[in-house]
Amino acid sequence: MTDYSIQNKKAWEYNAYEFWVKQSGAPADRAKQDLENPIGMLKKYAQYFDAYRGIKIANICGSCGKKAVPLAILGADVTIFDISEDNKKYALEVAAAAHVHLNYEVCDILEIDFPKYENYFDVVFMEGGVLHYFHDIDVFMHIMYSLLKENGKMICSDFHPFSKISDILNLQQPAGSYFSTEIFEGEMAHARFFEEAVRKQMPKCSYRKYTISEIINAVIKNGFILKSFDEYPAWTNENIPGEFTLVANKDFHTGEYK
Repeated sequence: MTDYSIQNKKAWEYNAYEFWVKQSGAPADRAKQDLENPIGMLKKYAQYFDAYRGIKIANICGSCGKKAVPLAILGADVTIFDISEDNKKYALEVAAAAHVHLNYEVCDILEIDFPKYENYFDVVFMEGGVLHYFHDIDVFMHIMYSLLKENGKMICSDFHPFSKISDILNLQQPAGSYFSTEIFEGEMAHARFFEEAVRKQMPKCSYRKYTISEIINAVIKNGFILKSFDEYPAWTNENIPGEFTLVANKDFHTGEYK
């Protein structure tokens, strides 16, 4: 495990279970919401899935299972890859309350068990701010490509790169040059929800934020065929971009990591 992955793991295991109970409700209550309207719980991401039943989905940095459980309810075979044991505990308790099965691999994404999972998934899916936890986006995209079956699909939704120059999502993270390649320490995304005394004690995460071109070029370089790149308004201001969703397919014959 890389030094920065160890650092991020400490941050994401600090009171994480208690946070999810407070933020999303007790597992049984969250499961009830998921069961009542799984498509609704997927929100805008539902439009990017062609099917659910029997589809093998890798939910990258799937955290507390807020999207994985609805996908499982809809019939998908979901494996979460995440670095936090606390996240796993909450996700599996919600899944049990919803009477669905989740696979959950607590691991560094850079060290996924490839003898088991290479060319295994129909879809790799991530959302909610993932890319900035990885210092080399080319290596990350190569791993995503390797997880997919031939003609598999990647659905990558993330914070818009404009967040590099402005705290457009009110995550209370530093802003700087759009073209900066700096690796920096910052609070985890939900640190702002804790009391100040607790917040000061929380471990920091190690971040590297990317430009639009860095993201798209890493996708293309690693053999994906880019299908769409959709931008969405920030939840703080509908006049500026806050998130994006990129869809790309695996082209089995051209993929080559360089």
